[in-house]
Parts: sequence; structure tokens; C-alpha cells
Amino acid sequence: MWARLLSLLTLGLMCATGWSAGRSVTDSAGRVVEIPDRIERVFAAGPPAAILIYVLAPERLTGWPRAPHDYERPFLAQPYRDLPESGRLTGRGDNANLERVLRTRPDLIVDFGAVRDTYVSLADAVQAQTGIPYLLVDGRFENTPAALRLLGGVLGVPERGEELARYAEDLFAELDEALNDIPHEQRPRVYLARGPNGLETGLKGSINSEIIERAGGRNVADAGEGSQRRGLVQSSIENVILANPDTIITWDRAFYEQVWHDPLWAGIDALRRGRVHLSPTAPFGWVDRPPSINRLIGLKWLAGLFFPQQLGFDLRAETRRFYKLFYHVDLNDRQLDELIAWTQGREPD
Repeated sequence: MWARLLSLLTLGLMCATGWSAGRSVTDSAGRVVEIPDRIERVFAAGPPAAILIYVLAPERLTGWPRAPHDYERPFLAQPYRDLPESGRLTGRGDNANLERVLRTRPDLIVDFGAVRDTYVSLADAVQAQTGIPYLLVDGRFENTPAALRLLGGVLGVPERGEELARYAEDLFAELDEALNDIPHEQRPRVYLARGPNGLETGLKGSINSEIIERAGGRNVADAGEGSQRRGLVQSSIENVILANPDTIITWDRAFYEQVWHDPLWAGIDALRRGRVHLSPTAPFGWVDRPPSINRLIGLKWLAGLFFPQQLGFDLRAETRRFYKLFYHVDLNDRQLDELIAWTQGREPD
């Protein structure tokens, strides 16, 4: 036991004294953090942060919180497919203890997502115990351009951060201009179906489902006016039938394949109209899973689905462009086919 503690302490001292603080950065939680002048290795506290680091400066990423699945690997740039699994400090299934973090010898830890008190306390505690600077970056959709610029500057790639931030800003501006002319009652009523039975969903305003509202849809999983409830919830088929969405979005292939033949779902408008859409998930989900920079291509896709006349575009061309710009990969025709095979829904039976 004492040998293990001594080893951990030694590692902590090595990390704490292995860099000299060269500048101060104010993160999204208002914390002033001293960071090195040059950052070579960054530990991602969770999957959203890993994607943020990867799109900006993949060579700085120390590892993936979860090792990529075989079907995801071809959609990542080859040098980074085999990065080690580092575990995660935050979110569901957090499994990276401080010793595991220290062994990667990072210059910086980054978390991208909520900046609630819980995460601020964790960041302060980890930074105090390890001596490694820890930044919290706001992961809300609307903060995407600011997040890209903030971390681009921190990592010494401000031009890259600016390029990606402008992509996000242009997309948001395009959506805002089109949606201004679409009355609320003419917008689709959308249900996000998670899991193999489709009954887990995200309430309106949740980080997991905010993409629906941002794309102009009306999330039928609404806790009601004035409610502060957010996050993921378990619904019931009775609730879904009552809500009667005209559009269903899912990324679970098992649910997608069986829902067309399930009599419990058959009377819902989305099924009768053939408007159940399967979100791509490689290398990251287009809608969620995790809620990070990967949602930008999903936002473009959903807006085009919801409003093809106002926001239609060439999905294949835009997907190819996005994967090159953000994921550092050139997609071939077979990969494009694989990604978007079920995104457009299907003709009703």
C-alpha cells in the first residue's frame, strides 16, 4: 500500500514540476488557470473533450476515453486510431483514477461540457492533487465557436480554431435566417429515441437533445412550461403514442430495424409517414453520443431533413467536406454509402 502511495506521489511531483507556468487562461467557469507556454500532451476528461482536442490538434491527445470500435476506426485519421484507452474522469462510467491520469504525463487536462458546481469542484480537486492545470470548457451548442477559439488558442493553433469556429458560426447564421420565416406550428414534432426499445429520450433543453430545437424541430419530450427538469429520462410507449411525433430520430440500429414491424409503434405519425431516421455514429454520433463538436454535421443533416425546401443541400458532398475539415479523413464512396444509408428514412410499408 505504502509503495503504491509513494509511486502515486512521485508521479504527481513529476507532473507538477515538469512544466513552468507561462500564461494564465480564464476558462468557461471563470477559473483563472496557469498553463505552460507550450502544451504537448492533453488528457481528455471525457469523450466530448476528446473530440474537441482531436479536431483541433489530434497529435496532442494522450488517449481516447474509450477505445474506438472496429467500425469507427476507418473514420479516424490513421495515426490516431490506435491511441491507448485512457478512461474518463467525468460522465457516465467514469473510470480514470488519478494514478491512471498521471501515468499519461499530460501538460493539461480538458473537460468539455457542463460547467456546473460539481465539475468545478472536480477540476479544482484534481488540479490541486496532481499539479496539472485543468480547464473547463462550456459544451453548450451555442458556445461551440467560443470553445473552438478558446482551446485553439490554448493549444497554439489559433488559425485552426478560427477556421472551425467560422464553420459553426456560418451554420448557425444560415439556420437562424431560414428559421425566422418558419412559424412555430409548421415545425416538425420530433422524438429522440435512444436505446434498443427507443424509450429513453432527452427532455427539451437537455444537452443530449438540444440539437433538435437548434435545427428547428419541436421536441415532444417537454417537461412543461416553467419546469427546470432536463437530461435523459425513461418514457413509455403510451407517452410516445400520446405525443404522436411526426418525426423520430435514433442512432440505435436495433431499434431502427425493429420499429417498422412493431404494432405498438405502427399508429404513430412518424411511422405512417416513413419519417424514422437513423443517425450515423462513426466515428462519433451525429446527434449525440457524445454531445460535442460532432453534432455540427448532425445539425446540418437534421435541418435539411426538417426543412428540405429552405435548408436542403447535397448530403454526400457536405459529409465529405466535414469529415475532411474536422476529422482529418478523406472519405471514399463506400464509406459515404455506409454513413448515410438510412439517414433519409424510408417509404412507409
